Order: sequence, then structure tokens, then C-alpha cells
Amino acid sequence: MESGGAVLWLILLASILMWTLIAERYLFVYRVHPKSVKKLVSEWQQRSERRSWSACQIRTGMIAQSRASLRRYLMFIKTLTAALPMLGLLGTVDGMIQTFDVLTVFGTGNARGMAGGISVALITTMAGLLTALSGLYFSTELEGRVTQAVDQVSDQLKRDE
Repeated sequence: MESGGAVLWLILLASILMWTLIAERYLFVYRVHPKSVKKLVSEWQQRSERRSWSACQIRTGMIAQSRASLRRYLMFIKTLTAALPMLGLLGTVDGMIQTFDVLTVFGTGNARGMAGGISVALITTMAGLLTALSGLYFSTELEGRVTQAVDQVSDQLKRDE
């Protein structure tokens, strides 16, 4: 962590936040959401009429409520996924500035000093890209699961039997 500089700490914090949100969303989709779907279906089945305009609006509201709860934090996860490579790039620029500072003071005679800046640049770039790529995969996969879950809710809340 010391060779990555301050930007690597930012990447670490952003990736921890992203992975915490991804884990929370998976727990929600697989544990909490099925229980709320059962509750919604039970409320819908208890209705005496399910064909009128008002019943259709209630059904649409139930589906929208389910969609909103499923999509919570997905945009924030995607934003973090997009921001992580930019933080890596920021670390790259910071490392190159360090390298040029060494060049300015010592010229090309201090290879160890230049290597430190280059190390910062490469480590932060790699960290930003690696965390962003893994986050991209899981956020896309979560998006698909959410779409599938919303479709299932819509199918379970049928107008008539």
C-alpha cells in the first residue's frame, strides 16, 4: 500500500464500498426479495377483483415498488465501477509527476527515484483497472438478475386466474 501512494488508499476505499454494495444487493435479491414477493402476491391474491382499471394501477404500483427496491444502489455501483479506472489514472499522473520531479532535481542519474514514481503509476493503474473490471462483471450480472426478478414479479401478479 505504501508504494501505491495516497491514491491507492482511495481506490481501496472505493472498492470496499463497491464490494459491500454488491454483496448487499446479492443478499437482497436472494434472501430478502423473495419474502417481499410472497407478501405482494398474497396481498394481490386477497383482492376480490383484479381486472378493473384501479386494480391494474395497484398491480403496476406493486411491480414498480418491487423494481425500485431491486434497483437500489445499482447506479451507485455502476458509478463506482466507472470511477475506479479514473482513480487509477489519477494515480498514474501522480506517479509520473513524482518521476518528473526526480528528473528535474537529479536528472537521469537517480534510477531508484524514478522507479518509485513509475511504481506508483503502475500499481494504481493496475488496482483501478482490476477492481473496475471485476465490478463491471458483477454489476452487469446483478442488472440481469434484477430484470429477471422484476419480470417474475410481473408474472406472479396476474390479473385473473
